[in-house]
Amino acid sequence: MDVFTLIAFASTCFLIFLKASTAIDSISPSEPLPHGKTLVSNDGSFELGFFRPGSSGNRYLGIWYKNIPVGTVVWVANRVNPINDSSGMLMVTTTGDLQLLSQNITVVWSANSTKAAQNPILQLLNSGNLVLIDGRDGNSGAYLWQSFDYPSDTLLPGMKLGWDLRTGLDRRLLAWKNSDDPSPGDFTWEIELQGNPEAVLWKGSQKYFRSGPWNGIGFSGAPYLGPDNLVFSYEFVSNEEEVYYMFSLKNKSLLSRIVLNQTDYTRQRYTWSEETRTWKLLTFVPNEYCDKYGLCGTNGNCDSTQLPACQCLKGFKPKSPGGWSSGDWSQGCVRNKPLNCQAGDGFIQFGTLKLPDATHSWVNKTMSLKECRGKCLQNCSCMAYTSLDIRGRGSGCVIWFGDLVDIRQFQFGGQDLFIRMSALELGYGKKQVVIIVISVMLTGMVVIGLLCYIWIKRRRKQGGGENEEMELPIFDLTTIVKATDNFSSDNMLGQGGFGPVYKMLIYEYMPNKSLDYFIFDQTKKALIDWQRRMHITGGIARGLLYLHQDSRLRIIHRDLKASNVLLDKDMNPKISDFGLARMFLGDQTEARTKRVVGTYGYMSPEYAVDGHFSIKSDVFSFGVIVLEIISGKKNRGFHHPDHNHNLLGHVWRLWMEERALEVMDTMLGDSYTVSKVLRCIHVALLCVQKRPEDRPDMSSVVLMLGSENPLPQPKLPGFYVERNLPKEEVSSSPIKCVSVNEVTISKLQGR
Repeated sequence: MDVFTLIAFASTCFLIFLKASTAIDSISPSEPLPHGKTLVSNDGSFELGFFRPGSSGNRYLGIWYKNIPVGTVVWVANRVNPINDSSGMLMVTTTGDLQLLSQNITVVWSANSTKAAQNPILQLLNSGNLVLIDGRDGNSGAYLWQSFDYPSDTLLPGMKLGWDLRTGLDRRLLAWKNSDDPSPGDFTWEIELQGNPEAVLWKGSQKYFRSGPWNGIGFSGAPYLGPDNLVFSYEFVSNEEEVYYMFSLKNKSLLSRIVLNQTDYTRQRYTWSEETRTWKLLTFVPNEYCDKYGLCGTNGNCDSTQLPACQCLKGFKPKSPGGWSSGDWSQGCVRNKPLNCQAGDGFIQFGTLKLPDATHSWVNKTMSLKECRGKCLQNCSCMAYTSLDIRGRGSGCVIWFGDLVDIRQFQFGGQDLFIRMSALELGYGKKQVVIIVISVMLTGMVVIGLLCYIWIKRRRKQGGGENEEMELPIFDLTTIVKATDNFSSDNMLGQGGFGPVYKMLIYEYMPNKSLDYFIFDQTKKALIDWQRRMHITGGIARGLLYLHQDSRLRIIHRDLKASNVLLDKDMNPKISDFGLARMFLGDQTEARTKRVVGTYGYMSPEYAVDGHFSIKSDVFSFGVIVLEIISGKKNRGFHHPDHNHNLLGHVWRLWMEERALEVMDTMLGDSYTVSKVLRCIHVALLCVQKRPEDRPDMSSVVLMLGSENPLPQPKLPGFYVERNLPKEEVSSSPIKCVSVNEVTISKLQGR
């Protein structure tokens, strides 16, 4: 039995013991809380009373969830001084102090109020916070004392983890020693105060795991935990008065908690499943090899996708080559070429990183990134810099001094870091820099001039037209003929909406072709079972999340479809064909075009009809793809003898009739899990809702696909009816050119 099973068992025992106890709603000097009575919150969510953990004979005063069958303690008062008999009484003194007595005389725990009170009252709030108030103040929120300031091993929604700098109060979690003993162990979670604060897990006196600094969106060491989701919201405050992290629940009916587990030294987030009547583990850290603090030593970079996982940063080499090759990376890496501050050092940009340990860092909240670079160059001890806040175009400045420790490489997410390098490592000196800059500027001017000339000349030939920006590069015929060996069929790989694809015109060859090659073929679809289909679905979701949120510029694909999802030799998906993609700058979230491009069957309603597109347009396309993956059928061209709906309408109809499993591809046999299938269908229907504001963003989609939290009910999907339009209707439809083989189509404008 693990520690949580033991805790659950023990808690159940003491809850049964307290069934006959009397519940009260407050404690005052005239009415203490003796053994046999409990204090209950107004909504009945939490309960305060005496309990015995596990097989221990000791008794403690604690708070637990009241209305769930698995007893779960979230706070303990007398962790260090248990009561070893049946006595015990919690009292509020007339001056507003709390005292826990044994044998009615010995004080085993006490808490002092911040100021004197004439009418002190102790109450348990619906949040699980035990508060001492002055009855004269009512419910003003002015607490004389609160348990949320002195957490045990559990962080609840609305509870602050961090510092009150005005009083020096450090709110941190300390794990239970074991299931029988709630006294503090050696596993701690706290906010470390420094130039750039971050959350740190300690194992004894050694750093065990750190979150990475907060970058305005999240912790740089947790890129998959996006701020915009349907379950949680996060807050990190760092000012002259407070530094703290806090999470809240968007759905107040949910139960969720973060707890430290000393048995396996992990920080775990649980949510309560009403369906299974158990706590479900949602996330935990550390959860993989590269989470271990400082695994690769100084100036090393841990990448869990590589073997070995530890790599020296570019410009560095192992300090101990023999130890490094044998798997001992503790000595880290040293520079290939030493820095020379007077000779013109520069920087190399590294992307998608967990930022280094911020112990030796400096922060300025008002500097731009350019000013930050200059500040770092002026100080010969500065080793790296980046933006403090990456929202929008970025703001603020963080610089690091000395060796860089505990860097980790992510595939997407993370943050950019600019690391100082010598001019010799960069391959140029000051004079070369000037020459290169001038050369690049001149070349750029020539190229821009040529492109403008070609564009103007082409526009004149076409008789003018609307002022649309040029979205694709222009190649002359001679270049294309040479690149394709005079359009040789031997060089052609396939054909898309813009024409044939040739080997000299692609950047990476995908041996397993595209997703539609498998899921829409009656023979080949048998090669991808449920697990592989879900692997592909998750890969597409994470790829879109990178485009929408984690890349430097927000990218809207605008033509996401099964044929544009390529598969490598291991069936890993890669989103392709960015010929129609648009980039958003700064805080831009949506745009409108007069030239609608995309593929009918995958386009969202607001885009196809009005030309409005945003990240929610791609979300709609993703939802269509998920339903196609599950069913093995195309959305457009779907036929059913009982109705004229397309695939979206068919799934919606089955969903409303609680027969959603009937949409499953029969080739999957029994390789799937019913709950997983229903969840995927549920998420897909949320993505294809008619109104873009109702659809989740991709960070929420990734979270929903990977968890078991309750989901909102989907609304009517967009474009859910398929009609066989006669020829005269096609010309008046929003899409002026439609192709049944799903090539890219455009809304043509007269010139």
